[in-house]
Amino acid sequence: MNATTTTRREALRRGALALVAAGLPLGARAQEFPTKPITVILPFPPGGMMDAVVRALTDAASQEIGQPFVIMHRAGAGGVTGTASLTTMGDADGYTLGIMHNTVIRQPHMLKTAWDPRTDFSYVQGMAGLATGIVVAADAPWKTLADLIADAKARPGQLSWGNTGSNSANRIYGERLARAAGVKFNFVPYKGGAEQFTALIGHHLDVSGDPGFGAMAIGGKVRVLATFTEKRLARWPQVPTVKESGYDLVVQSPLGFVAPKNLDPKVSARLQAALRKGMDSPAYQRLVADFDLAPWPVDGAAYQAYAQAQYVREKQMLDEIGFKPE
Repeated sequence: MNATTTTRREALRRGALALVAAGLPLGARAQEFPTKPITVILPFPPGGMMDAVVRALTDAASQEIGQPFVIMHRAGAGGVTGTASLTTMGDADGYTLGIMHNTVIRQPHMLKTAWDPRTDFSYVQGMAGLATGIVVAADAPWKTLADLIADAKARPGQLSWGNTGSNSANRIYGERLARAAGVKFNFVPYKGGAEQFTALIGHHLDVSGDPGFGAMAIGGKVRVLATFTEKRLARWPQVPTVKESGYDLVVQSPLGFVAPKNLDPKVSARLQAALRKGMDSPAYQRLVADFDLAPWPVDGAAYQAYAQAQYVREKQMLDEIGFKPE
């Protein structure tokens, strides 16, 4: 047997192995998953609440799944751009995840999109619900929500109200509160929570209407006037809800992990198990408490059912405030 024949046989053998590997059933490939790092697209800038929370969770989950999770920040459009980018990747292989939130579910009702949140994502694992607060600087003149509303009535459009993004649920609920109270705020969009709270503490912004205030409130940097939660938060029993203050407004704002569509159920289950394990870590639990998050560890099927129902609720909410899509 000469060298040329040996080389040809080796080439044929390698080609056959490649074909066999390519033809492996999904179940066999799922058993091998993962064999490389997993990217998590975080649709917000670095340094904010979600950066810390997602890092703590995925760092713990990496110990369970045997591969690191790599955070990739892809901010834009109020947190829509990064998550929506999953829909351009084709079918899922499990190596790219994104953080889903209700602004993404709402987006097709506000702008024409080439994707549908009901069908173009694989829902993997719910994570936590955000607690939205009405927050001012610690030395601001307003001690209660009633104080703030009274001042807003006296100075229409002069008090600034910040939110991350221009189309978030928190922004919409701020506008709904203003309408119900008969006042007008100057709504200011920010790229992320860190930028917004820096402006608030520096007195470049009067009011923040977003989550993520817990650590700064504990540190005495901000004062919480009210929360858009169903009940008072355990950490802040003295702070009333917007609802009990006379305005029937409650923000539901859960977040979770999604992948591009058509994720193999076995790969999804592997990811789900690792993420659930990560939720038990002390580091993650501390941040959940610090940021007043409500645990929401629903599985992928329950998360998808929520998204289907929320898609309808988002349309009803926008119709209520008379929103016209662009």
